[in-house]
Formats: sequence, C-alpha cells, structure tokens
Amino acid sequence: MRKTVCLIGRPNTGKSTLFNRLINEKKAIIDDMPGVTRDRIYGIVNYQDKSFNLIDTGGIDLAKETFNETIKMQATLAIDESDVIVFVIDGKTDLTSNDLLISSMLKRTDKKVIVAVNKIDDSKHEENIYNYYELGFDTYIPISGEHKRGINELLNEITKDFNPYTTEEDDAYIKFSIIGRPNVGKSSLINALLNEERAIVSNIAGTTRDAIDTRFTYEKEDFIVIDTAGMRKKGKVYEQIEKYSVLRSLKAIERSDVCVLVLNAEEGIIEHDKHIASYAIEAGKAIVIVVNKWDVVENKDEEMKKWIKDIRNNFQFIPYANIVFLSSKTKARIHTLMPEIIKAYEGATREIKTSILNDVIREAVAIHEPPSYKGRRLKIYFVHQDGTKPPKFEFSVNNKQLIHFSYERYLENQIRDNFDFTGTPIIFKFTNRGEKDE
Repeated sequence: MRKTVCLIGRPNTGKSTLFNRLINEKKAIIDDMPGVTRDRIYGIVNYQDKSFNLIDTGGIDLAKETFNETIKMQATLAIDESDVIVFVIDGKTDLTSNDLLISSMLKRTDKKVIVAVNKIDDSKHEENIYNYYELGFDTYIPISGEHKRGINELLNEITKDFNPYTTEEDDAYIKFSIIGRPNVGKSSLINALLNEERAIVSNIAGTTRDAIDTRFTYEKEDFIVIDTAGMRKKGKVYEQIEKYSVLRSLKAIERSDVCVLVLNAEEGIIEHDKHIASYAIEAGKAIVIVVNKWDVVENKDEEMKKWIKDIRNNFQFIPYANIVFLSSKTKARIHTLMPEIIKAYEGATREIKTSILNDVIREAVAIHEPPSYKGRRLKIYFVHQDGTKPPKFEFSVNNKQLIHFSYERYLENQIRDNFDFTGTPIIFKFTNRGEKDE
C-alpha cells in the first residue's frame, strides 16, 4: 500500500509549484479527460521503486485572527492522514511568526517532519538553510520547486523508510470498496449486501488503521468489501470538510480491485461525485456506478432514462461503467449489484491472446487509416497486452509522436467492441520500434 505525504506551510512558500513538480513524475490516466474539473489536492508520486500519495493544502496563516477556519481544518485532516509531513518554507525570506506557529503545531504530532527550504535557486544560497534551524526539526533540505533543484534529495528523504511499492496483496479475494461523498448511503448499502441470504459473512480486522473490511462469500466466490464510510472519525474536522472526505477513501481505493461509486437519488449529481470517481480511475480501478435511495423515486422507468442520460453526460470519462439502480433501505434491486462488480473485475483481469489482438488492430487500421501529419503517417507494427488491473496494451509504432488522441480513442473503441472490458479503464502505451521502455 502507498504511504501518504502532505505539504504544509504558510501562503506563498511555493507549495503548489512543488506539488506540481512532484506529481508530474506520474502520467495520470485521467489527465485531459472530458467531464472532470477539480482542484488538484491529491496526486500520486512514483520515485524509483517507491510510490506515495501526495496531499496539497491551502496556505496556513495562523497569525491572522481572520484565518480561514476551513483551511486550518483541511490542513489538520491532511496531517492526520499522512505518514510524512513536508514543511515548506520560503528560503528567500526570514522566518515569520506564522512559520513558528506552524512548527509548534507540527511538533505536537508524532509524524516525521522534513523542512523543505524552497526557492534556493542556486548553490550559493544553500547556506541560507541554517537560518531556519531554530524551527527545531532534524531534517532540512534546500530545494527549488521551480527549477527542480534538490527534488531527488527531497524524494530520497521522504521515501527512505518506505518499502518498495507493490500492488500484490492477497489475491484469494476479490476486493471492492464502497466510495462516495457523505450521506449517500454507503454503510447501509454494505449492510444490505451482507444481509443477503446468499452471503456468508465473517468480520475481519481492517488491514489499515482506518478501513473496515468484511469478508463474505457470494455464489461460492470470496470477496472483501472495504467500507470507506467507516473511516469517518468524530469531530468537526471530519464532519465539515466534505471536499476532503476523498482523503479518507484514498487508501481504500488503492486496495480495491473494483470501486462502487454511490450516488444519491434524492440529491442528484454534484461536482464532488465526479472528483471521487476520477480518483478511482486515476488509480486504475474498475468501477460500478450505483444510484442509491431508488425507493424514493416516483415514475421509476422515466426517471431511470433521465438518470442514465445525466450520468453519461457528467461522467464522460467512464462511458464503460455500468449503472445500477437500487435501494439499500428496502433492498429493492440489491441483487443486481454483485453481478456488475464481478463483471467489472473480470474486465479488469481479462487477458487477450496476442495473435487475436493483432488481428483486431490490423482490421481496425484497414478500415480507418491513421491521419497523416506533414506527409507522415502512423504505422502500427505490433501490439501486445502488457498487464491487467487495469488492462494495458503496448503498441510498437514507427513514430509515437504521430499518435493523435482521436485515433487513440478509435483504437480503444475497437478493442472494447471486440473484447469485453466492461467497467474497467484500459491503458495504451506507444513505443517506437526498437526503443526500450522508458
């Protein structure tokens, strides 16, 4: 499982620049997909054989009486969720009372704190870090987020106690998490699922400090359901920051094979629903969309058509996700959910024979040639599947710079038309013939 790291500091210390610098090391599969606009408060950083979740926070100004209480609560939540804290300070200014107040707040935690002295743009200013030793921490690293100085040193320090990242976990069970914003009925949905006559349930200890796992058997197959609703803690920090509720779902998403996104039929779709879905897809997870509280809906046939259209318009980045309408309260249509979870898992783990895959791609190219660019045309020599969960396909081509997003989408549609990848993202990688993987 990935560890979690957060960036903390007062305004204008360059946290966002550093955040963007770090997450740019990863090419997110959600990037540029239509239908998602969100503040990048979270990203995944891959460094050598390590990988971690990175949380950005708003600038903390504890010295001001008018300090935004919401930002303080967001920062408190981020600190609580993190294994390592990077305290970002401005290396071009003197320490402020605000820096000292933040350091006092961080010392009250039991977390590892790294002081990143930012804006040290050249080596002659590196001695400036001694000006900040009075903060009282053990580790200070001079960096420049803008010029990429000291970034590897910072990453080495962040990850030095992290184990190599692996996605391998107990594959004896299909794992799925119930995700969504507060009050959409996540816990009641789990209760309804586990109370099904065909489900044999046994409670097991959560494998993380927050998650609640339940193992059960459905149709002679073993599953683990991860309840993100159970990760909510008491206190106003956790009750008032709906936007940051996604942080409590990240670890569960990471451990899942399939994510079940729950929407509230009483409230409709809001932007935060799309944010949560995008994190699941960015993590490469299969997904099923559930519209809960269907019992309160009148004119169900007509409303179902409207909901399907609304979901397809709002979730354009996951057209392959199936939609389930149910009521966890009355258990109406609850039996339709598990088959869709299984179908999404099967899609995420499906492997295609190389010869059959190449036949499909050759036929696709024959029907619709790639567009030419400046007299040059993309040629696809060979394609093979390079992994599952999610399925990954590597194309050997003459020049990967000739790939146009519309043609890539066409190829994806052709693969989906010929093979059942319901519920799962698929990833394409293009390499020039003869070149090694980057």
